[in-house]
Amino acid sequence: MRYALGVEYDGSDFKGWQQLGENGCASVQATLQEALSSVANAPVSVVCAGRTDAGVHGECQVVHFDSDVVREPRGWVLGTTTRLPPSVCVRWCVPVADDFHARFSARARRYRYRLLNRQVRPALYRQTLSWERRPLDAGAMHRAAQALLGENDFSSFRSVQCQALHARRELQAISVARHGEVVEVQVQANAFLHHMVRNIVGSLLLVGAGEKPEAWIAQLLALRDRTQAGPTAPPQGLVFVGPLYPDQWQLPAEVTL
Repeated sequence: MRYALGVEYDGSDFKGWQQLGENGCASVQATLQEALSSVANAPVSVVCAGRTDAGVHGECQVVHFDSDVVREPRGWVLGTTTRLPPSVCVRWCVPVADDFHARFSARARRYRYRLLNRQVRPALYRQTLSWERRPLDAGAMHRAAQALLGENDFSSFRSVQCQALHARRELQAISVARHGEVVEVQVQANAFLHHMVRNIVGSLLLVGAGEKPEAWIAQLLALRDRTQAGPTAPPQGLVFVGPLYPDQWQLPAEVTL
């Protein structure tokens, strides 16, 4: 039987979704698989919708796994969560068809980046907020970001470690808005390159701080040169909101188109 899970995690203490653990730090995937295997009393491997880097969080990561063990969805949810550390939980479980694939069935993926924009660093919520002391013009950042919409070559915003075969991605939506002292960037695309969101945010920060004009983001896109773009934004402000699937899979509304 194939199951889909919605997984929430604080990535602060992990070396990413899939990366091998170092200095005693495990990956989210390994931690989840160990808990699922305990519930199933047999080895369980999971496939995720989108891998996240060290320090990046997941609001509703979707995974699928196969098991010969029959359990009610509630049993998978509660049994697995009780075996997970406090920083990880399974939010829901849905039995799915054998041809469902957490990665390849997804039509879009969404990220949110939040940063505190004030002179003093955060004390509360510091694990899920980045910080920028320079005053930012969120309106200028939003206008500049619209140049990235559509299917483009995002070579200027991919890391040198990126293993994707090509840099073409379809950016479906991007917005920048201020909520009091917090500036929030929302991004949706069919797929993302390694560090793509953090590199976009790092470049937008230069626009927001007045160091670069709004037109610079469009110029960067055309250059296709990572060395010309801004720095990579810190990981702690980034959350993988989750993927989106066609309604044929009958998954919860939060991950359905």
